[in-house]
Amino acid sequence: MTVSFFDQFMSPTFLGIPLIALALTLPWILFPQPSSRWLNNRLLTLQSWFINRFTQQIFQPMSPGGHHWAALLTSLMLFLFMLNMCGLLPYTFTPTTQLSLNMALAVPLWLATVIIGMRNQPTHALGHLLPEGTPTPLIPVLIIIETISLFIRPLALGVRLTANLTAGHLLIQLIATAAFVLLPLMPTVAILTTILLFLLTLLEVAVAMIQAYVFVLLLSLYLQENV
Repeated sequence: MTVSFFDQFMSPTFLGIPLIALALTLPWILFPQPSSRWLNNRLLTLQSWFINRFTQQIFQPMSPGGHHWAALLTSLMLFLFMLNMCGLLPYTFTPTTQLSLNMALAVPLWLATVIIGMRNQPTHALGHLLPEGTPTPLIPVLIIIETISLFIRPLALGVRLTANLTAGHLLIQLIATAAFVLLPLMPTVAILTTILLFLLTLLEVAVAMIQAYVFVLLLSLYLQENV
């Protein structure tokens, strides 16, 4: 029983071929395509409003040099949002529960922000490793600590997204299994457990949206430091 709880996090295969590429492609198909009409439908209007509000909130405090990242980070947020939401559907696979995928997204983008900072303003970028006014005996120790914290950033991005989604999916499956087992034995308790499962599902929908937003928000903060 314990092993079966983790089977949902295994990449599905068909005839020995991993289907994770299909799971990564599906969210892009679900987006409504812009039309040539003067007036869009309600779904396209809502999507445009959401993208505009998100872009303004993320990039308004940033210098103009970071605005070139608007299309990339907005697309990444929509991509993660759709992956997380599709993973809440029954009999689906959530690619963002795989640490390898999240690290593959976090490491290159974090590294790009560091390279931009080192190229455009190397003195300011290296200045983050040593706070102003540091006592002389503490300088080597603080440089080591700040360097470690810098390299931990992409790991924190990937682990945060993986851990939150994995914990939520495991909790939903545990409570659903408990409700199914208790139904013939204690129907009242099973009904209460089902209500708890419904509330937890609503919470997981919020977590799926928030984690996609937090992932992109932290990347924008790293970018803001180096632009």
